[in-house]
Amino acid sequence: MSDIHTDLSRLDWNKGDGLLPAVVQHWLTGEVLMLGYMNAEALAHTLRTQKVTFFSRSKRRLWTKGESSGHVLALKSARADCDADTLLVQAEPVGPTCHLGTSSCFGESAEVAPPLSFLASLDRLVQRREAERPEGSYTTRLFEGGVRRIAQKVGEEGVETALAAVAQDDEALLGEAADLVFHLTVALRARGLGLADVCRVLEARHRPAS
Repeated sequence: MSDIHTDLSRLDWNKGDGLLPAVVQHWLTGEVLMLGYMNAEALAHTLRTQKVTFFSRSKRRLWTKGESSGHVLALKSARADCDADTLLVQAEPVGPTCHLGTSSCFGESAEVAPPLSFLASLDRLVQRREAERPEGSYTTRLFEGGVRRIAQKVGEEGVETALAAVAQDDEALLGEAADLVFHLTVALRARGLGLADVCRVLEARHRPAS
């Protein structure tokens, strides 16, 4: 189910003649996927179906993203801004968002996503590899080797990263660190966890004591 972070009765529909701009953001990576407009009926339909739905200003009707292509936006959360006249919608895209085939209407992920968002993309890719086990994939081989073998690889990469930090150049350190992060992501997934779970722990640690 979606998470609604605003009192919907506060929304100021009058300012935009019954329409609110709705910025759609990838719920994990933070990538801005598209901009659309919602009237009250479109928002109600979105909340009821859990599929992001807009009011098409050209067709003058409700339009559910992906209704013809199947590339829907599964609703995760919705919130209004401080003036209650703009919506931020977080969603899980099923396929490319743009009709041109790109992940975002503003371009490919590498062009418009925040720099650290690739970690979320990597986490989802590892999750898919664990579920699908494609033949010939190194990640598949890791999962099939079991959690002990994966843990061994994390240990090896950790030692190599530490050595690179002490005795090698920045390029070598970055390469070893990338290997460590990848294998750690696989280890977490082998235990049914992900990088988002690690982020929650770090966030909790960062909060000031009450």
